[in-house]
Amino acid sequence: MNHEQQKRYSRNTTLPHIGYKGQEKLLSSKVLVVGAGGLGCPALLYLTASGIGTLGIIDSDRVELSNLQRQILYESSDIGEYKCDSAKEALHDLNPDINIECHNIRLDKSNIDEIISGYDLIIDGTDNIETRLLLNDSCYKHRLTLVSAAIHGFIGHLYVFKAFWGKDYPCYRCIFPAIEGQQMPDCSESGVMGSVAGVMGSMLATEAIKELLDIEHSPSKNMVIYDALNTDFRKVTVKRNKGCICCG
Repeated sequence: MNHEQQKRYSRNTTLPHIGYKGQEKLLSSKVLVVGAGGLGCPALLYLTASGIGTLGIIDSDRVELSNLQRQILYESSDIGEYKCDSAKEALHDLNPDINIECHNIRLDKSNIDEIISGYDLIIDGTDNIETRLLLNDSCYKHRLTLVSAAIHGFIGHLYVFKAFWGKDYPCYRCIFPAIEGQQMPDCSESGVMGSVAGVMGSMLATEAIKELLDIEHSPSKNMVIYDALNTDFRKVTVKRNKGCICCG
C-alpha cells in the first residue's frame, strides 16, 4: 500500500482481524454484486470504502424516482440513467482506487458461467427467484461463496452459501426446495422500509469481507433474520437437504 492508501484504510488495518495483510488481500480481491438496488447500493458503498480492489456490478435497470427512498447510491439527477453507470460514477467519487466493472445486462444461463468465474465471491442483491436460483446453482458449480439477502417490509434475511465445503453446508435450494416458479412479492405491492434495506446491505458487505479474509463465525449453516419492528436478530439453523437437486 502507498501512503495515501495506508491513511485511507487505517481504521481497517488497526483491527486485528484485518491488519495490513488483510487489507492487501481486500485490495487484490474481486467481488461481483448482482443487483444495484436497495440491497446492492449499501453493499457497494461499504465494499468500495473498505478497499475491495475490483467490484463488478450487474444491473440492467434505469434509476426511477421510487428507487431513491432506499437506493442510496443515486440522486434525483440520476433518474432515467442506467443504474450501473450512475453507481460506477458515485463509487469512483468515493474511492478512485477501485476498479469498477459494469455489466449492464440481465443474468441468464447463457452468460452467468463466463461472468461469475472471474470473481472471488458473489453477492446476491436481487429481487427475483429465478436469478437467485441461477446464482445458487452456478456458484455451487464454480465453488464460489454466495452471500445473499432478502427484504420484505420490516423483515430481512441473510444467508452465506458455500455448500461445496461439504455435507454440513446447505445451499439456497435446501432451504426453499419448492420455490422454483414462484414469484417474490414486489416492493411496489408489499412495501419496504428503506433503512431495513440499508441494514441488510451493510450485512452483505460485512459477511463478504469476513469470507474474503477467512474470519471465523460465518453464518453459513444458519439463516439470519432481522425483525426491525421488534429490534430483534435471530439465527435459525438450516441443514443440507440430501435430496437437493443442486448439492444433494
